[in-house]
Amino acid sequence: MRKGLNKDGLTNTFLIAVFLCLICSILVSGLAVSLKPMQLLNKELDQKKNILRAAGMLEAGSDVGADGRTVEQMFADFNVRAVNLDSGEYTDFAVGYDPIRAAADSTVSIGLSEDDDIATIGRRENVSLVFIKTNETGIDKVVIPVRGFGLWGTLYGYLALENDLSTIAGLGFYQHKETPGLGGEVDNPKWKQGWQGVQLYDDGGQPAVDLVKLRSPANSDASRYEVDALSGATFTTRGVKNLVNFWAGDLGFGPFLQKLKTQQMQASVGEQH
Repeated sequence: MRKGLNKDGLTNTFLIAVFLCLICSILVSGLAVSLKPMQLLNKELDQKKNILRAAGMLEAGSDVGADGRTVEQMFADFNVRAVNLDSGEYTDFAVGYDPIRAAADSTVSIGLSEDDDIATIGRRENVSLVFIKTNETGIDKVVIPVRGFGLWGTLYGYLALENDLSTIAGLGFYQHKETPGLGGEVDNPKWKQGWQGVQLYDDGGQPAVDLVKLRSPANSDASRYEVDALSGATFTTRGVKNLVNFWAGDLGFGPFLQKLKTQQMQASVGEQH
């Protein structure tokens, strides 16, 4: 008579372990698939919150604006457009397009020379996204994504401009690796408030933001472009200055912002006639 499988034997134990591992892997895979849509929605919601915060429409830690509107209601004021960074023209983009991921793809990005790469990002995507807030009179604010290397890693954030496309409305970072209490002070609301009203471009149209330890006299020309440096965080300070000026420049959103400003001026002249 044939003996049955010894339930306490090594073979039986191995088979049970394999079976349990298989069941667990199926459950984990199924859970990951089922949660992915929710994760994507949460990521999209976080992006909207960070854009609204940069634009001064949402306080940190809040889910509603000062007027009681939700994130979705406030973000409905924005048009999301894709921009060819070389030409400054609008272009088409697929749903879910990720400029940061595109920057890693050599077929849809460019490598930057050491002299050009002041933000230390290595490669720059050919197409990026802009977020344009409009009201009954036209453009109210424009928000652009920015990134660049600090001390320990890349800072990712958004820079918001007023409707003159030169005055900074706000700057905020949603991801970075800077040292808490030093470079991590980029998250300090008081420091971020210091960006409001700063001029992004000089009279010649060149990016001119400067982070300084000692501010120029209040009424001087230089003071228009100055923001307080981060105490004890030289590399982060330099990184923030460079990333803002890079994305405002010719290799960033400079061509787009200049075209948009020209269109606004032409529209204004047309209304006067």
